Amino acid sequence: MKDATPQTIRLADYAPYPFTLDAVTLTFRLAPKATRVIAKIRLTPRQPGAALALDGEHLRLISAAIDGQSLSAEDYILTDTGLTIHPAALPDAAFTLATEVEIAPEGNTALQGLYMSRGMYCTQCEAQGFRRITFYPDRPDVMARFTVRVEADLPVLLSNGNPTASGPGWAEWVDPWPKPAYLFALVAGDLVAHSGSFTTMSGRKVALNIWVRRGDEDRCGFALGALQRAMKWDEDAYGREYDLDIFNIVAVDDFNMGAMENKGLNIFNAKLVLASPDTTTDGEYERIEGVIAHEYFHNWTGNRITCRDWFQLCLKEGLTVFRDQQFTSDMRSGPVKRIEDVLTLRARQFREDQGPLAHAVRPESYVEINNFYTATVYEKGAEVIGMLRRLVGDAGYRRALDLYFDRHDGQAATIEDWLAVFADATGRDLGQFKRWYSDVGTPRLSVEEHWQEGTYTLEFTQVTPPTPGQPEKAPRVIPIAVGLLSPNGDEVVPTQVLEMTEARQRFSFSGLAVRPVPSLLRGFSAPVVLERSATAAERAFLLAHDTDPFNRWEAGRSLAREALCAMVAGAAPAPEHIDAVGRLIRDGAADPAFRALCLRLPGEEEIATALFERGTVPDPDAIHAARGRLAAALAQKHEAVLSEIHDAMAVPGPYAPDAGPAGKRALRLAALALLSRIDGGRRAQALFDTAPNMTETLGALACLIESGQADAALAGFRARWSADRLVMDKWFMVQLAHADPANAPALAARLAADPAFEWKNPNRFRALMGGFAANHAGFHHPSGAGYSFYADWLIKLDPVNPQMAARMSTAFETWPRYDAARQALAQAALARIEALPGLSRDMGEMVARLAKANR
Repeated sequence: MKDATPQTIRLADYAPYPFTLDAVTLTFRLAPKATRVIAKIRLTPRQPGAALALDGEHLRLISAAIDGQSLSAEDYILTDTGLTIHPAALPDAAFTLATEVEIAPEGNTALQGLYMSRGMYCTQCEAQGFRRITFYPDRPDVMARFTVRVEADLPVLLSNGNPTASGPGWAEWVDPWPKPAYLFALVAGDLVAHSGSFTTMSGRKVALNIWVRRGDEDRCGFALGALQRAMKWDEDAYGREYDLDIFNIVAVDDFNMGAMENKGLNIFNAKLVLASPDTTTDGEYERIEGVIAHEYFHNWTGNRITCRDWFQLCLKEGLTVFRDQQFTSDMRSGPVKRIEDVLTLRARQFREDQGPLAHAVRPESYVEINNFYTATVYEKGAEVIGMLRRLVGDAGYRRALDLYFDRHDGQAATIEDWLAVFADATGRDLGQFKRWYSDVGTPRLSVEEHWQEGTYTLEFTQVTPPTPGQPEKAPRVIPIAVGLLSPNGDEVVPTQVLEMTEARQRFSFSGLAVRPVPSLLRGFSAPVVLERSATAAERAFLLAHDTDPFNRWEAGRSLAREALCAMVAGAAPAPEHIDAVGRLIRDGAADPAFRALCLRLPGEEEIATALFERGTVPDPDAIHAARGRLAAALAQKHEAVLSEIHDAMAVPGPYAPDAGPAGKRALRLAALALLSRIDGGRRAQALFDTAPNMTETLGALACLIESGQADAALAGFRARWSADRLVMDKWFMVQLAHADPANAPALAARLAADPAFEWKNPNRFRALMGGFAANHAGFHHPSGAGYSFYADWLIKLDPVNPQMAARMSTAFETWPRYDAARQALAQAALARIEALPGLSRDMGEMVARLAKANR
């Protein structure tokens, strides 16, 4: 039911819970329509005279008792959102509250709390799903030790911690480590395990299990290896050892998120576990490895030390994203990983900062916490950690992390706690740095250059645009990594990190023989927009000579972006860009994965952003056409060398998802994407017909779709993979993402009517709707058909799965940047959603923020 007045939760209103929880015992008697949950909670009052307020939603209370004495109806207040026991009914000393409730997991389509996925019982409790299981203080600062008994006529019964006893139809688990309710997990079903082990640095042997449905066990080997690599890396890089006897991962078909770090029992979306060369792309293998590591790393940065309240979400997520980025950099190519992370940051978080959903890394308020699992919290949160490490150095970072683990183990911490350990470990004053957590928006960094008698001076100015509630922003600490190159390409000043703390600040380099060429913001040392005028010749020089891989790529990217912006206005393809690309792809010494990234043209959304920032109203159709013309021009100019690359990068022998062969496949497909612009899809068809792995199959299929030659290939792909739910997700996504924008809304409608579109499954819904939203000109079709189609489906999904509907609504995030006609059509679609009776709190908050952007 729609909340009449949704409550705004504010950081400033935080107060500790008035009771401590000493122990929790739960018994589950599982049944699809009527599961009984019996809870016994040992509590100790901290504030005399306080009422005992427990969260609870969609629960049928059977009984409640304190120390064995049943409560009467006069002893408590029961509402749709919880159970409050009056102070007069509570003892002054420690007591045990026993409750029994009934829930219906089979009908729980929101996929929060305890629900069923194709016959399997599973849970998702972050952020506030535990209140759908039993009455409980569902907040992260309330931590307790859990003992769990699961009763069901199913072969596998799992929960957190270590198994202690089992018998026919039952199993008991004890988690020795205190945890908040959001980390509770339970799984029961007909599952099989792909098992292994890991010996920790202190010599303990840990049992490892990847639990999947029967028939999927042959696709678990990579996930198990990734887990073992992550456990070893965390010991080597952070000194963190695993602390239970067993570590379980379960693959679930219906899951709103990617994965969840529940203590000792990680629950994963099946797409981030199951992998085989025939069904999984190189990018998906890397994603599986990274997410396996991310959830494992949460064992310390999220579980052993959790967040005091949900405003501190970036404390566990930003830090753990940074740790998984480090892991992937070490497992694969560090420079390539950095470029990919920045692409993600700019595409998702910079867009967030520039629109109606902008918020601080640590927000001050929210209505629905599910809406704040955002790129700002995760990706920008990780960038803030990276800057902190850059400022204090590797040794200072390690000292601070060791102190953090020692000081706060078993606690629910805050950003203040986090920064305090850095101050104490390194002696730095981080008061100004803290603004990265509180200030909204992306700083814009401009630079002026001066050269006089052997001294080169850089003068930087930082400005963060005003945002609602923050019209003026004080200067932040910005680490600017800089190197200087001589005109012959030699590096005359190696990388230095300049620490900017003022609104305007100068840095000088003396003793230089000639005026240098600057390489600024190396490694993308801070999440800012760098504004600097540079000629095409200078960008081409940096693409050829810069020793920093990120800035070398950045130079090529900016050349392409400038060329595309000019082409949208009617210019011809820029010869400087085309020639620079030719020199790069002939560089056989460069990493193939790096060359592939340099061949990839900026996306249409990126060009729209660049035009909008220059005061030009973006035309999605013109952008799409310009991008196609530039790709064709590149292919025509460099057809011979692109053909050589396409042939030379074929990887012989058995498939391996490692960085080396994956990089070659990436370069081959990047060349193919350009060649398909001029050969009518001939090479793509040949590869599709013979591809020995899903990476090349899907890459070739995308090229065929863009060439308009994919009908037979799509039919064949479906015929082969119709029984594989994860591969069919790709079938839905690829054809919409690469469709002709003029036909994309009609194609989306046809696919949504396909019997295989199981719209209540989050993966399938994301595949179709996410693929359509990724088709920039198709989503922003001038008729408004894209907006209308998308809004129709959000309206349909909201009463079934509010969390998923709200997250998918971000496709509307950029509507204010387009022309007046498109704005009116987008506003009309949003108004239809906003006016819907019974709109969920999740969607209500999101659409209100989206719709008010132009108010």
